[in-house]
Amino acid sequence: MTTTPTGHAPALRRAAATTGQAIAGAALIGFHVALTKPLRRWRTTWGATAAEAAATLPGDELVPAARWGYTHALTIEAPPDRVWPWIVQLGQGRGGFYSYDGLENLIGCRVRNTDTVLPDYQILAVGDEVWLHPKAPPLTVAMVTANRHLVLHGHDPQTTDAAIWAFHLRRVGDRQTRLVERGRGSYGTGLASRLAFGPTLMEPVSFVMSRKMLLTIRRLAGPAPEHS
Repeated sequence: MTTTPTGHAPALRRAAATTGQAIAGAALIGFHVALTKPLRRWRTTWGATAAEAAATLPGDELVPAARWGYTHALTIEAPPDRVWPWIVQLGQGRGGFYSYDGLENLIGCRVRNTDTVLPDYQILAVGDEVWLHPKAPPLTVAMVTANRHLVLHGHDPQTTDAAIWAFHLRRVGDRQTRLVERGRGSYGTGLASRLAFGPTLMEPVSFVMSRKMLLTIRRLAGPAPEHS
């Protein structure tokens, strides 16, 4: 009978958990890609109120002629200053994305999601770069206000390809935060543009990954509320 050294057991459990989550994530992505149009309205406003989905938020003006977008939201049982540290350290080579890292690493993202606040990654300034993939152009910090807003922007000056990825925190009472994630995209007529910046694949894929990320941030920043 083969036995596993005791010291290897935690690593094996982590690997098994990562693999299991990757399989679950891949299955969800396949489901949402297959049902792209019927579920799009639900996905693009997941968790958001009608007012939040319709609101103009800081950073929207960076993609003024957006061809698609989404607004995701949830409530976290913690004030903004406890949620912000998890937002500001997002990124490849930073705190990760709190999502299905097994899937992300299959395409070479080299992500390791942290479950702790990282002191070295708590400050961002306008113009700083946040990487999503080591071989893809980074997003640039376009706006940042601690405990309130983080807007990341990417665009190709030679095409109409452009996108924002933004996080907005709003205090609710003394102990809660409303976290709103906003994405907006525009794309050109070429196949590469449509695949990289268009909604056909990006919208369902980003929904699955973002939903996992937001739920993880809620768990990490504070106890989950009964309703989001």
